[in-house]
Amino acid sequence: MKRILTVDDAATMRKMVGFTLKSAGHQVLEAADGIEAFDTVQRNQVDLVITDVNMPRMDGIELTRRLRTLPAYRSVPIVLLTTESDPAKKSAGRAAGATGWIVKPFSQDQLLAVVSKVLPN
Repeated sequence: MKRILTVDDAATMRKMVGFTLKSAGHQVLEAADGIEAFDTVQRNQVDLVITDVNMPRMDGIELTRRLRTLPAYRSVPIVLLTTESDPAKKSAGRAAGATGWIVKPFSQDQLLAVVSKVLPN
């Protein structure tokens, strides 16, 4: 069982992602934005972060940048969720240290496929 942090300002998206991950046997922590997520990872080590890109207070790209400055999160996979297929956003995400990218809307199968691809067994 892996511990996964899901970060999204939309509660419905957090619930959907959380439900999918829990039904696959993972433990799920939730945060509503990057600031809350950054606080959460200081108190709980997680195996994977799945974060929305566009959020108030701190977006997913800034969260990724900040997580990569923490020794415990240098190699933890970070997957960005976004409605944007803009190549510039993808490059910014990669430059910040993101491991992968999922474009919304996505299916539960797509989500689980990406999670199993980026998580070490």
